[in-house]
Amino acid sequence: MFKSAVHNLEESSKEQVQEFLNSFDTVLSDCDGVLWINNNAIPGSADVINYFRKLGKRVFYVTNNSTKVRADFALKAQELGFIAEPEEILSTAYLVAHYLKGIGFKKKVYLIGSNGVGDELKAVGIRHIGIGPDQVKADFKSMTQSDLDPEVGAVVVGFDEHVSYPKFMKAASYLANDECLFVATNTDERFPKSSTIIVPGTGTLVRAVETCSERKALVLGKPNDYVRKFLESFGLDPARTLMIGDRCNTDIEFGVRCGFQTLLVLTGVTSTKDLEKIRSEQKEPLPDVVLPKLGNLLNLVS
Repeated sequence: MFKSAVHNLEESSKEQVQEFLNSFDTVLSDCDGVLWINNNAIPGSADVINYFRKLGKRVFYVTNNSTKVRADFALKAQELGFIAEPEEILSTAYLVAHYLKGIGFKKKVYLIGSNGVGDELKAVGIRHIGIGPDQVKADFKSMTQSDLDPEVGAVVVGFDEHVSYPKFMKAASYLANDECLFVATNTDERFPKSSTIIVPGTGTLVRAVETCSERKALVLGKPNDYVRKFLESFGLDPARTLMIGDRCNTDIEFGVRCGFQTLLVLTGVTSTKDLEKIRSEQKEPLPDVVLPKLGNLLNLVS
């Protein structure tokens, strides 16, 4: 109803807020920066998500975070006060496993990533190597063909706190074979901030592997088409679906591509200063509505 208006929902009348709430049946919400930061819930976010359920709306948690399996995400959400089940979690770790299983992949994965992706791969019977530190040798250029596993048929890149030069060398060497698949969980530039420290996101690693391999990854996370195709299996009506996110180039872009309504919150990556620039430049993708934080919505319907 506020198509690409970048409308501050707090400036709406009670009737407009109610009309907005009545305009969608399904809620898709990003997690980091919208519902929580690190292990701390953003005040009021759980109350709003649970309120949506009370209104009879379906809720899905759609996250580009690849560090946990769906069951762990659901447990974290529950501990922070959200009603959540593993089947409602759509994480990029799960998407990678779902994609590879769907195409009948039988070989081994070289994974620059964490146990989140590894465990989801294991759950569908796909073997993997690469998790954990890879020691940097004094003569790092001494790597030979014998250091590579001939059974590897795909390179997957997710978030990896142990990323290193040897890992990049192995990934690029595997990808020198045109038949080796190249899959990435997401290309988020950085994690939502809880301080002045910048934590580089998975996009940093994906771009590095793309550069040294001279290949482009198939990216499965938001805002890319694979998420939309996966969600189609739930029979969503795009016009009556709301996507909530904290960044325009993933969450809002995803919503716009899919024909969803979009709500941008300012508790994660996008700042108030960024929002002013978005409004002044009218640079797409533009969110339909905006709130300083998701929890503020309850103040508008009390």
